[in-house]
Amino acid sequence: MRRRLRVLAVGGAGLAALGAVAAPAGAAGAGPEADLAYHGAVSLAGGRVDVRFTPRNHGPSAVPDATVRLRWSAPLAYGQVLPAGCARSGAQAVLCEVGALAADDLGRPVRLRVLLRGAPSEVLLETDTAWSGGSVDRNRQNDHQRVLVLDTGDEYYF
Repeated sequence: MRRRLRVLAVGGAGLAALGAVAAPAGAAGAGPEADLAYHGAVSLAGGRVDVRFTPRNHGPSAVPDATVRLRWSAPLAYGQVLPAGCARSGAQAVLCEVGALAADDLGRPVRLRVLLRGAPSEVLLETDTAWSGGSVDRNRQNDHQRVLVLDTGDEYYF
C-alpha cells in the first residue's frame, strides 16, 4: 500500500505542475529551458500493448526530474501490474517516472506492457510530458506523439 500512495503522490505533483511545463516564453518565474523528447516503438496483439521508448533531453538545461504520460484511446484492463515507477492515471492513462535528464543526453529506456479491455482491433497511443521538474519546454512537438497501432503484432515507431 505504501508504494501505491507514493507513486500516486508523484503523479499528482506532476499533474499540478502542468502549468510550469507549458509556460509561455517570457513568463514570470519560468524555469530553465529544456527540450524533452520520447522515441520508441509500440505494438498491439490480442489486447496486449508493448511499449518501449527512450527519453531524451535536447537541452540547453538539465531536467531534475520528469514524468511521461501514456494515454490509450481504449480503457485499460483491471488488475494489471505495472513496472516500478509507473502508475495508472485514470481509466486510459499511465504515468511513468523518467527521472533526471542531463542536457543533450539520453535517459534510461522505459518498457511497459498493458492489457486493454475488449481486445480492440486498433488503438491510438498518445505520449506527452506530464512533469518536467519546473523546466520549460518551448518545443512541445517532439514530446507529444500520437501513434495509431493496429492489432497485427507489428511495431509502430514514434
